[in-house]
Amino acid sequence: MRKVPFCAGHRLLHHEGKCANLHGHNYVVEFHVTGSEVDELGRVVDFAVINRLFKSWIDENWDHGFLLWEEDRDALQALRQVTPHKLYELPYNPTAENIARYLLLEVGPRLLQQVTGYELQLTRVVVWETVNASATAALNAEAQLFTTLDSAQEATE
Repeated sequence: MRKVPFCAGHRLLHHEGKCANLHGHNYVVEFHVTGSEVDELGRVVDFAVINRLFKSWIDENWDHGFLLWEEDRDALQALRQVTPHKLYELPYNPTAENIARYLLLEVGPRLLQQVTGYELQLTRVVVWETVNASATAALNAEAQLFTTLDSAQEATE
């Protein structure tokens, strides 16, 4: 497992509370990578390889940017008025659960294809939105997705 911290803003379109507003978090993402065997050094893969791939992607695409649902036209239009801006459009609302799912199913497999000599799979992603609230997207033994909320959302997010 490798942790990658980043800062980003988002909002939850149609949220019933204050998360409908643009706001930000100091996220921490846990990437759980498994392999079919260990190499001659006794490791699934070097942590530095995983860090380079996942941290580089996060830094380039999400860190100090805004993660928005591609259907959130008002927020996208407003932020595009600001120069410079960094936006990443997701196919669904950027909840912690959906961010974890996107990293697990879309980003992780593409990044791990770049690692040769190892049979690696991203099996679990935990997205910490605050120090008290996280969500997990994981694959079960049949490689089916399941998502869980790991702790109650804070009232003051």
